[in-house]
Amino acid sequence: MIDFLLQVFQENPDKDAIVWKNHIYSYGWLSQRVAYWSDFIAREHVPPGSITAIEADFSPNSIALMLALIQRRCILVPLTTSVEAKKPEFLQVAEAEISFKLDDGDNVSVERFPDHATHAHYATLRDQSHPGLVLFSSGSTGKSKAAVHDFVGILEKFKVRRNSLRTMTFLLYDHIGGVNTLLYTLSNAGCIVTVQDRSPDAVLWAIAKYRAELLPTSPTFLNLLILSEAYRRHNTETLKTITYGTEPMPESTLRRSREIFPNVNFQQTYGLSEVGILRSKSRSSDSLWVKVGGEGFETRVVDGMLQIKARSAMLGYLNAPSPFTDDGWFITGDAVEVDGEYMRILGRKSEIINVGGEKVYPAEVESTISEIPNIAEVTVFGEKHPITGNIVSARIRLLEEEDPKAVKLRVKNHCRERLRSFMVPVKIEIVTDVQHSERFKKMRAQVQPAPPQ
Repeated sequence: MIDFLLQVFQENPDKDAIVWKNHIYSYGWLSQRVAYWSDFIAREHVPPGSITAIEADFSPNSIALMLALIQRRCILVPLTTSVEAKKPEFLQVAEAEISFKLDDGDNVSVERFPDHATHAHYATLRDQSHPGLVLFSSGSTGKSKAAVHDFVGILEKFKVRRNSLRTMTFLLYDHIGGVNTLLYTLSNAGCIVTVQDRSPDAVLWAIAKYRAELLPTSPTFLNLLILSEAYRRHNTETLKTITYGTEPMPESTLRRSREIFPNVNFQQTYGLSEVGILRSKSRSSDSLWVKVGGEGFETRVVDGMLQIKARSAMLGYLNAPSPFTDDGWFITGDAVEVDGEYMRILGRKSEIINVGGEKVYPAEVESTISEIPNIAEVTVFGEKHPITGNIVSARIRLLEEEDPKAVKLRVKNHCRERLRSFMVPVKIEIVTDVQHSERFKKMRAQVQPAPPQ
């Protein structure tokens, strides 16, 4: 199942595999540790097909244990501290039978649950003797859904060797992007550089100290990095590529990021918990137009919305109806514009604001407002209105305290100069709460969204 990974480990025993809490672990160590955990779970009588939660972030033992459980053909449910409040719910939805919990010292404790998982998707995996993966959506726009994957399909694309890179594990252990980062790096004998603190200073410090070349991240984090000016305090000369995804990128954030890191290649990525990470190619480092697809993926646009057919698509949800069309296409919910082979992702269709028949994409208004000095974060959303159907509203968090009336006037004047009249926010609220989750993704569930169009 993971023989191709173990082969890479055996070919590179002295090469750096993992950096964790200022310690470096080699591929020789990782190979031995996978064998150790394989013996451990056999002694613990963890049968193939078990629903096994791993409560951890990226660490040496969590990585080795994950690989051993895949080899054992278990069905994995990774859970990080970012979902701590939801863990009881997620464990119940996943029908977890056993949990491996890793503490701050990378020590493992085991807990067994009395229930036996019976979901039909689990039965499919068990019948095929395939390992599985359960990923919960972020729930940034609603209730978290549990997607069940066949791990065989996920592993397939990593069998072709590519560039070996020293990579930051910014995206989380229980995120499809985090899993993709891990498997890509290990399959090419790269080095996983872990961080316990995902603040701009901590991330850039680790890049400088461990000479990281690749940073997979989110537009929200890049905006926070810009505001923090952490890039002035750390040497990031080894950084070659920044990939970004998980949410639409504001043009103003991409433009400023390019100015700060002129020698870094910026690459937009696209993926979903339900279908995996597609291969992507940006038109250029400063362009939001991207070509997505690659082997095992097909894309089409229907009524302005992206649909994907993937060999690595999930089997389905544990707690929601199937989102696939009758002919096997996944309806992403993302509105896109198309220009030949390239597309521009505009945002979730459910977030589009209909103002008197005109469509407003929140990301475009947010990008414009973010250009204004003293703006830390902004979230744009629709509110019902008896005449126009909806109006554009904005919640803004400031960098420094300022007279709210002056801020609102400055925002409206700037937007009137840059945007069409129906896109200018009618209501503006100044708030102090952060507007992103621990996954560094904008939390739109906190605002009153416009009704689906």
